[in-house]
Amino acid sequence: MAIQSLLIILVVLLVLLALGVPIAYSIGIAALAAILPTMDLDVAVVTAAQRTFVGMSKFSLTAIPFFILAGNLMNQGGIAKRLVDFVMALLGKLPGALLVTNAGANALFGAISGSASAAAAAVGSMVKEGEEEQGYDPALCVATNAASAPSGLLIPPSNALITYSLASGGTSVAALFLGGYVPGILWTLCCIVVGVIIALRKGYKGSHGKYDWKNLGVCTLRAIPALSLIVVVIGGIVGGIFTATEGSAIAVVYALILGICYRNITLKSFWAIVVDSAKMSGMVVFLIGVSNILGWVMSFTQVPQAVSAALLGLTNNPVIILLIMNVILLVAGTFMDVTPAILIFTPLFLPIVKSFGMSPVHFGLILVYNLCIGNITPPVGNTLFVAIKVGGSSLTKTIPYMLWYYVAILIGLMMVTYIPFLSLGLPTMAGLV
Repeated sequence: MAIQSLLIILVVLLVLLALGVPIAYSIGIAALAAILPTMDLDVAVVTAAQRTFVGMSKFSLTAIPFFILAGNLMNQGGIAKRLVDFVMALLGKLPGALLVTNAGANALFGAISGSASAAAAAVGSMVKEGEEEQGYDPALCVATNAASAPSGLLIPPSNALITYSLASGGTSVAALFLGGYVPGILWTLCCIVVGVIIALRKGYKGSHGKYDWKNLGVCTLRAIPALSLIVVVIGGIVGGIFTATEGSAIAVVYALILGICYRNITLKSFWAIVVDSAKMSGMVVFLIGVSNILGWVMSFTQVPQAVSAALLGLTNNPVIILLIMNVILLVAGTFMDVTPAILIFTPLFLPIVKSFGMSPVHFGLILVYNLCIGNITPPVGNTLFVAIKVGGSSLTKTIPYMLWYYVAILIGLMMVTYIPFLSLGLPTMAGLV
């Protein structure tokens, strides 16, 4: 029954996605199709409605709409320019200074805004003029911008990690947030290293003259209010001062005050931001609710147990099992968004890794790191195509440079997968794991 249900889910899901049916509806229909062989239609529909309501009624879920609103307020609040100036002042002496600045600013802005595409659009447009003036290859700039943008999704506050916490049955958000720092920074460093290597080969130099400590001080002071959001929210959550949900509400108030102080948010623009955030939140929350049907169907038909038995039947070597999972997730990430993929694969793979003693926090960061790569890989690759549009290049010209970044990011993935300390070091020191 389990294998039959899994096959029905996969076939129906793939067919509906290929036909262009929205992902939430596709997941709900696939789950219903899988349960019908064992349950009457009227009972299945009523149960599905109940599971959807249960999935959307969790109080901790409130954190996602608040963080989405806070991110959108930050996007419109004049934050990107200050972060770009700060990173340029800090790292501008390195070869390919603007490439390095792009990667560093994407990590910071992506973490604050919670969107890789927003980071690629905002930061990419900020550095584009300077890159053109200094004769940088536009395709290389696009590749650097796209490759580094998803790093912010690992650095808290991260909606992807909150979604994983819900899908995994309540893994500590504070532990996930702390654990996300090193993988996120590692992703950024991989991009910086590639950018510097290519810059050296092409002769792109850093800024001239002595290190300007005065400029660094000024840029740091201008960036501190934005960077303080991360310190206040994450510090409060990890320190137990407030929950992730309360922290998300504080982030909204902080972002709003900052935007008003910078005079970039008006009453009219605030209303537009709220409406846009409500639409986005509605889609995400409904998706989580519908995915709860899928989780229940999988549990009822014992799909996770069947998948676990199948993988463990191939090998009981955790190294090989994790490698197989990585390959599956990398392939899935090329055509699925991060949120639905987390909701689908967490109940499938988490029981398996728990069986050989892996921490749910460690697996969560492997999962999110893996799926974030899908943001920059065709055919979907939303962030990649946003970066191409902003940078004025083409996919054919950008991909040769992207290959270098893919290699570096995949090396980072292998390190996160097989070196648990990278994900668990900070949470362990904080007593959260």
